[in-house]
Amino acid sequence: MAIKVKNINGTADNKCKCDSWLSHWQKYSKKSAGLCAEKACRKNAEHGAHVQKDDDKSWYIVPLCTDHNLKVDELYIMDSTVFISANVSNTCGK
Repeated sequence: MAIKVKNINGTADNKCKCDSWLSHWQKYSKKSAGLCAEKACRKNAEHGAHVQKDDDKSWYIVPLCTDHNLKVDELYIMDSTVFISANVSNTCGK
């Protein structure tokens, strides 16, 4: 099973206090990024990507490889992936 998301491009100027969005994801998920979260990908995750779930307009961070981070259409994320809020007022901006 997978979770349908849309990659939100144009978010490079959004910042957090965690050095990078991938570090942000690792800190708040308490996991190591490892592989890209796209369901069929076996590349290493190199980015904390901003995504929106198909049924939710909130922004989340998930670990993606460079190729999937640049993808502008829909992606399918493994359902075991932890979605971390991209709203820093709920996390590192407190």
